Amino acid sequence: MPAPTVRDHVTALESGELPAYVYDLTALQAHASAVRAALSTRVELYYAAKANPEPRILTALADTVTGYEVASGGELAHVRTVVPDAPVAFGGPGKTPDELAAALALGVERFHVESEHELRLLAELAGRFTPERTANLLLRVNLPVGPGTLDGVPLAMGAGPSPFGLSPDRVDACLAFLDSPAAARLRLRGIHAHLASGLDADSQLDVAGRIVDWSARLARRHRVPLPEINIGGGMAVDYAAPGSRFDWPRFGAGLDRLLARHPELALRIEPGRALTAYCGWYATEVLDVKRSHGTDFAVLRGGTHHLRTPVTKGHDQPFSLLPADAWPHPWQRPTVRDAPVTLVGQLCTPKDVFARQVPVTELRAGDRVVFAMAGAYAWNISHHEFLMHPRPNFHFLPQPAPVR
Repeated sequence: MPAPTVRDHVTALESGELPAYVYDLTALQAHASAVRAALSTRVELYYAAKANPEPRILTALADTVTGYEVASGGELAHVRTVVPDAPVAFGGPGKTPDELAAALALGVERFHVESEHELRLLAELAGRFTPERTANLLLRVNLPVGPGTLDGVPLAMGAGPSPFGLSPDRVDACLAFLDSPAAARLRLRGIHAHLASGLDADSQLDVAGRIVDWSARLARRHRVPLPEINIGGGMAVDYAAPGSRFDWPRFGAGLDRLLARHPELALRIEPGRALTAYCGWYATEVLDVKRSHGTDFAVLRGGTHHLRTPVTKGHDQPFSLLPADAWPHPWQRPTVRDAPVTLVGQLCTPKDVFARQVPVTELRAGDRVVFAMAGAYAWNISHHEFLMHPRPNFHFLPQPAPVR
């Protein structure tokens, strides 16, 4: 069930104001502060803007996070506009020359270099566009982490064939290039290795230890300092258990033990979903309830063109029902009681499903549905223009005081 402030706000909205995204910025700031408090000062906390780049989300996090991770020129320009003084790290495969040149001009603090070609391109552009400055970089490496380590993870970006990062056997060639005159405007700061998403605290710590150990061996072999290790994000978010949370205190304590073995090192993490998922709700209403071949369906205003997450991840989006007693029509109100119901949207596709066969006590046309955990990878990854339905409204709580 959403917090009272969110519930009251949704209840007060008119039907024509739905669907709506409602974000609890107070809850977001409290959660982010708790995450920051669980981490050592030697652990930098960057927010992965791809999870939710709404300006009010970015500014709500500004006093808590160390900086922001972006993965495109568009994200870079957006974040620089919204939080212009914040440190930014530029990651992601397939950076274009124009994006790299813009990032150099904007003074991006860190580049996450994904290939030998990208490294050489960055060196060429740095010498051409910013000859008076040095571009700091981390080499992103697709590290092997041992058999079975990432088995069953929801999303693996490394430890096997992948477009992300360098193959470990190409790192030596990159280090040799970085030691050449052609790379005079580049400065290697460390290693980046975001390998998977959906890991619990213990699994994250296991992977982090392997990344740090591999990087330390590399530094010793080449006699180069690698003072920074970025272990990425991917902290688990469980849509089947919306009340559970990634164990940040356990994770922070484990990182402290890891850092104690490497006093020269600074670690960086880049959570996205794990910071913002819990602060957002997608609120809508039931347009119709009907039974088809023994299955009850609730047809909702809006659809997965607004909230793509349950389709992309193949889960049931958790939700709460807010009963609406008013029924303006003279005919019997469509209702399902004490039965499982499948919640769908308005799109002309059988894939437009929020949740399948979820038991309800009572669900009626006109009632409101509030989907939880909609604060990340929701609106911003959805196919907004399909069928040209109206876009949802956006509400941020607490609302700003009216200007007098």
